[in-house]
Amino acid sequence: MNRPFPSPADGHAPPRVRLLGGDVDAVTPLEVMAFTEGCIKARQPAIVANHNLHSLHLIRRDAQMAAFYGLADLIEADSTPLIAWGRLLGRPIAQAHRATYLDWRELFWRKASENGWRVFYLGGAPGVAAKGADAIRGRWPKAQIAVRDGFFDIDDAAADAAVLREITDWRPDVLLVGMGMPRQERWIAHHQHDLPPCVTLPVGAAFDYEAGAVATPPRWTGRFGVEWLYRFATEPRRLFTRYFVEPWSLIVPALADLSRR
Repeated sequence: MNRPFPSPADGHAPPRVRLLGGDVDAVTPLEVMAFTEGCIKARQPAIVANHNLHSLHLIRRDAQMAAFYGLADLIEADSTPLIAWGRLLGRPIAQAHRATYLDWRELFWRKASENGWRVFYLGGAPGVAAKGADAIRGRWPKAQIAVRDGFFDIDDAAADAAVLREITDWRPDVLLVGMGMPRQERWIAHHQHDLPPCVTLPVGAAFDYEAGAVATPPRWTGRFGVEWLYRFATEPRRLFTRYFVEPWSLIVPALADLSRR
């Protein structure tokens, strides 16, 4: 697996922590943005992934997902329960290391606006991504954003090639891919060598939140570890299995963590 540091940003390596069968880097949202900025300045392509309980469930069943994390240069901890488990085990990870799009979005768009970053967003339903981009420009008028909805057949070579051309023609510094897990991770892994030299981040429903198509969880819910409950209350049918069934599949790696402790 790649190690993200020493990075062009600061030259030091944060702890990489093994939890529930996956690796996460103990980095704060500020450090994620410093790493992103350093890579852009150096024109160094990078993949910034994230782990939560859903992804940890998937990597045990999906070889493509497991391979994606092997390609990642930085892996955020996108889960308060995962961080709490690490703290219980005495690992060098804290709540300050929780990093998701909603945690660093304003810092990201401030840096993107100030530094003239070109950002391409791939994902969302037709019209939703464009509405999300308009909302961002309302807060950050200098933001340079191009969007393309995620409603295309990734198994159709011609359609896929057309999407890649749109991205390449935009010459992005940052590529945000929001097509849902695991589709977005599989797409990134498949095209890692086809993409321009940019920082690529899978961000799920990022622009759905920006557009108001999906309710944005208040940030205090993340700090107190109940963001999942807010999400479940807004989308119970879609998230029931993810939140109440999938975690049971992590009992074996949890026991392995305890044995290593």
